[in-house]
Amino acid sequence: MIPIRDMLRSRRFPVVTVSLIVINLLAFLYQGYLGTRAPLWDDWSDERVAWLDAGLEPPPIFDPAYAYTTRRAPGRAPSTYEIPADEWFLMAYALTPAELLGGTDLPPTIPLPLWLTLLTSIFLHGSILHVLGNMLYLWIFGDNVEDAMSPVRFLIFYLLCGAVATFAQIAMGPGSTIPVVGASGAIAGVLAAYFMLYPYARVMTIIPIFFFIRLVALPAVVLLGFWFILQVISGAGALGSSGGVAWFAHIGGFIAGLILVFPFRRRDVPVTLWNSIRRGRLRP
Repeated sequence: MIPIRDMLRSRRFPVVTVSLIVINLLAFLYQGYLGTRAPLWDDWSDERVAWLDAGLEPPPIFDPAYAYTTRRAPGRAPSTYEIPADEWFLMAYALTPAELLGGTDLPPTIPLPLWLTLLTSIFLHGSILHVLGNMLYLWIFGDNVEDAMSPVRFLIFYLLCGAVATFAQIAMGPGSTIPVVGASGAIAGVLAAYFMLYPYARVMTIIPIFFFIRLVALPAVVLLGFWFILQVISGAGALGSSGGVAWFAHIGGFIAGLILVFPFRRRDVPVTLWNSIRRGRLRP
């Protein structure tokens, strides 16, 4: 199911939502720009030793067998490889669980405190589909949640959900050297807030059925409830694996949003789903 728009208009221009979308897209465009630059040639011996000295397996970017991001430099020393600048940048500003928990910024390093990768990582994406999919969800659901909270509160809520989501993913692999990137966890918190505040709002959704496509207006409680259940099932199926989709970041961000919506909403905005549950009826 792919949502394309909701039918609930916000009362104010969603300045924070739009700003977050612009920042995410600009960051991805910058990554693309780096990918067009001349490659870096480097001897990885020092970088590998730094990771090994920390008692950690060096991440994939330092693995000569990782052919997707590295190629043997013809005519150069055996330890010298071509390093794509965009992969180097992504690895530097992504959150690496083993780095954060170890408290040491290992190569590639950044000129910032290591804990800030909790924030920088949620503005980075691994592919065009990754960033566009996330921004679609933020565009559809972010404006109404921002409207219910105020711009400043919404920004804090978004960043907190992103941080909690990242910690949830770290908890599933504290020793991992695989970088964690993406706004999915923070946006999962936004989805949870929408789920609680506007459960009966209709969302136009594309539903592919074999070779046919149907456009259906689903209640947000159905669409987002199904989305969360899918994350839980996918997360359970991915236990023990490394890399791929950060399912537990989605789960952690959603749970954070369910809780944080209460203190961050404006007092005059009801938490509709919670009120419906208390009254014992789940309908408008």
